[in-house]
Amino acid sequence: MEELTKTEERVMQVIWNLKKCFVKDIIEALPDDPKPPYNTISSVVRLLEKKGYVGYKAYGKTYEYFPAISKAAYRKASFSRFFEGYFDNSAESLFSFMIKEEQLSADEIKKLREIINQNK
Repeated sequence: MEELTKTEERVMQVIWNLKKCFVKDIIEALPDDPKPPYNTISSVVRLLEKKGYVGYKAYGKTYEYFPAISKAAYRKASFSRFFEGYFDNSAESLFSFMIKEEQLSADEIKKLREIINQNK
């Protein structure tokens, strides 16, 4: 699965949320102010389609887009790249980072322990 740019990922988040949409729906759902130009978002959606992230149904010259890859599948692939790239596939490194750098509370650490124990 090819990695998305930040802009592609933002647009993909909207498509996952809307389930089915037209380019105008994506623009309306983006929090940007001012809204990005129609042609810009249309180009991003075409790139997402080319990469296999979205499919479409044509109504003449109008296209309705829908996710071709689930958000869960993308999250799994993205996290795998992140985990490998930044933590060398080491859960110990990841948890150590979370505890030290993110300053997790004792309650959050307790919840992590419970999750680990449940999945043994």
